[in-house]
Amino acid sequence: MHNQKWLSLNFFAFFFTWGVFLPYWTGWLTNEKELSVSAASVIMGTGMVARSLSTLFFFPLLTRLFSLGRLMQLLAIASFIVMAIYIPANSYTLLFIITFAFSFIYPNLLPAMESGATVLMQTDRIHYGKSRSYGSLGYTIALLIVGAATAMWQEQAILWIMLAGLLLMATTQSLVSPVPLQSKPAPRTKKGPSATAELLKSKGFLTILLVSILLQGAHAAYYNYGFIYLQDIGVNSFYIGLILNVAVIFEIVFFVKADTLFEKWSVSSMFLLAGIGSTLRWILIFLFPSVWVFILTQTLHAVSFGVAHFAFIRYIFQKLDPVNIPSAQGMYAALGMSLSVALLTFAGGYLYEIAPGYAFLGMAASSFPAVLLVLLTRKRLAY
Repeated sequence: MHNQKWLSLNFFAFFFTWGVFLPYWTGWLTNEKELSVSAASVIMGTGMVARSLSTLFFFPLLTRLFSLGRLMQLLAIASFIVMAIYIPANSYTLLFIITFAFSFIYPNLLPAMESGATVLMQTDRIHYGKSRSYGSLGYTIALLIVGAATAMWQEQAILWIMLAGLLLMATTQSLVSPVPLQSKPAPRTKKGPSATAELLKSKGFLTILLVSILLQGAHAAYYNYGFIYLQDIGVNSFYIGLILNVAVIFEIVFFVKADTLFEKWSVSSMFLLAGIGSTLRWILIFLFPSVWVFILTQTLHAVSFGVAHFAFIRYIFQKLDPVNIPSAQGMYAALGMSLSVALLTFAGGYLYEIAPGYAFLGMAASSFPAVLLVLLTRKRLAY
């Protein structure tokens, strides 16, 4: 199989499961397992802390033990096994333990896949945006399927769709991986600094990592409470899937065109655009608690998430040595996609119980500082 097609297929399979777990799991816990929003947010927030620790420390270790291709196979199989344990689980303690274990294993697939994509960009000159758009397609199909299934069979369908998605992913990962992903990275000399140490010495990398942390963390309320928020304002479960898909459709269009559309943009300009779009998005949801305004703000997902993510990938592709890429992806996944989201999920859960709109306004308190940070550093660090 051609490397571009292999990457596209695996992005599709992974983000199909991501499209079930990320937006619907808090809703599954509150509706199917009858937990309160704050109790579910503690479970999900703690799971994100596990995800952060795992991708920060466990993932780099795994990349030294296994090739990226083999690692993705093992992670997919292990994720399916742990997810199956949810079937008999009913107690809060057991749900907490399973979610922690699943969050420790499953999210490592994301930096593994992104690292593989970056390696293939450097070795085979594949188009990242083209393959990543298939991930967004998988995500949007998952949203449609879950929306239709919950309308017919209630929230119990979410678990079974997730299991089916993980089985699909384990199957796609069993295909022969591209040659560049079949070997472990060359070991470093004992005298050389670790990849993490090198990255921590780079002011440019630390700055774009902090900007990414602020911008990606600002999606916490949307990821965890968007489904519940739409339920609370009276939207039918079937239409919720359609509404959530608006964001992904714009994300797909963005990733298809990103390689050419932002070819001449600097990384700092992309981050600036993402920060302004993100701040506007959350303020609008707070000011206007309407389904139509929510749908309108969904179009900004291509900016708040897509542009910010593409900017980070562009930076590490252009600036980093290939041997440092897995560590950079692990730090990004741990801090930008996990820990920041976890902390803001805890805060968002309590803000949501005061008033749903407050949870989204709180996200602007994360995205706006990113705009200021870019304005203060873009000339000095030239990124």
